Formats: sequence, structure tokens, C-alpha cells
Amino acid sequence: MIDENEASTSPFSGRPGGSESMGGQNGSNHNGAGPDAKIFDLDVKALYYGKFKAVRDIGLSIEKGTITAFIGPSGCGKSTVLRCLNRMNDLKRGFRFEGHIRYLGKDIYAKSIDPVAVRRTIGMVFQKPNPFAMTVYRNVTYGLRLNGFKGNQQEKVEQALRAAALWDEVKDKLHSSALALSGGQQQRLCIARSIATEPEVLLMDEPCSAIDPVATRKIEDLMHELKANFTIAIVTHNLQQAKRVADKTAFLYVDTGGGERTGYLVEFGDTHEIFENPKEKATQEYIKGDFS
Repeated sequence: MIDENEASTSPFSGRPGGSESMGGQNGSNHNGAGPDAKIFDLDVKALYYGKFKAVRDIGLSIEKGTITAFIGPSGCGKSTVLRCLNRMNDLKRGFRFEGHIRYLGKDIYAKSIDPVAVRRTIGMVFQKPNPFAMTVYRNVTYGLRLNGFKGNQQEKVEQALRAAALWDEVKDKLHSSALALSGGQQQRLCIARSIATEPEVLLMDEPCSAIDPVATRKIEDLMHELKANFTIAIVTHNLQQAKRVADKTAFLYVDTGGGERTGYLVEFGDTHEIFENPKEKATQEYIKGDFS
């Protein structure tokens, strides 16, 4: 828990419209973190929706400038854990959390922390491309306008679209509807919209599950480029994708004892070790394809 003195220096303690810098376009979002800094420290003891315990015993850390993949069978809580990292679960009825998630040393679940400010600093790309029903340009500037950005929007749009490997494909369509783009282009547009506000972290919840293999490869190549400037956490059902893109991998499984399905962490480590030399039997069986 953060005390009142700590809250005054927290990157999340400001409220919408407040004067405290949130990083991104209004100030440095690296908070002095070195190249090997721990961005996240997770200790999820239990996570509930009402009386249902969805997840338990998730303990791991995420390092700066890495890609961390969450893998496991359906219903093991991968997306639930990912959404904890920017407090998206707060929006679900009956949500209750035990433990802590520290971002750059600050517990984002402390009472002094504004969850809206958390989501400004930790961006998210969802499973299905969800561009807004507006122009490509206005999609990219949406977050900038919401945050009161006063700089050169046109420059920011080009920077974000180039970073998302989309500029050359849409530079002549900036004022056309984003809904006219292909599925893969729409997903890269959503990535551009997320990174335009310069978050420290980018969360991706199965970003390639609704697009074709060619577009998937473009997104994977993009992830490798983006990790030079962003820390990335991804949920994927595609084991080969995790193997291709992730530096670290967390394998979650399901505890069905007591008549419930509760996800928990089985194993976490370097992706090469998880796939080539897993320590736990359940990990070995999942990687081999004995269950999915």
C-alpha cells in the first residue's frame, strides 16, 4: 500500500485534468528505469468475480524492453491476468483482488491510484481489431485529444503510423474511414492508436487471432521492432507465436478442484527453456500437445 507521501510521486496518483505528469507526451514515461529495470512485479494471491475465484497464485516479474507471453489452455486466466496489469478487470461486476501488482515499484491497486491514469500509461490492444467509426487520422489522435495534447498532432500521427508499420499503406487515406481498412491494417491502426500517447507498456490480448497469416506475420515482426521502445505482454493460444516473439513465457493451467475452474501459474522463465526444457510435467504435456 502506498502512503500519502509516496502517492505524491506516484505516476498514477493524478486524476483526470490534474497537473501531475503521466509520462508520454507530457513528460518522460521511463521514470529513470535502467535497461534491466523491473517494470512489473506481480503477486496475485487471488482474483474473484463475485464468489468465483478466477485466478490464484500468480507470481512473476516483467523486465523492461522484453516481450512476455502468457500461454495455457482456455479458461486458465491468461487474459484475466493481462487485464490486471492496467486494471481493466475493475470494470467487471464483482471484481475483487488480493495481492499486489507493482509498476516501477508502485502498487497500482493502492487506494490512492487512479485506474484511468493507469490505463493512460499502460496501453492495450484487444483480440478483435476495434477501430473507431471515424477517420484513420482521428483514430490515431483520439488518445492525444483525450489527454489534452497541445503539440503537433500531424507529426504524432505520422510517427505512430510509421512505428506501427502502417504509414506507407494509409498515408493517402488518413481522412478516409478506418473501417475500410483490412483486418490486419485495422489491428495495426489500433496499435498505432495505443502507442501514439507513448505508454511505457503495451498489452496485447490475442492480437492475431482474428487476422490472416500474412497479417499475423506483420504483427509479429512489428512486436520485435516495438520492444526497442515499449515493454510488451501478450496473451496467445498460438504456441509457435509465443516461441517466435517472446523473451519470457508464463504457462498457466486450471485447477478444477472444489468444482471450480481456477487458473494458476505452473511455470515461468526464458521462452527457450519453457519450450525446450520445461521443468513441470503439465508444461511438458501442454508443449507436446497432449492437451490444449
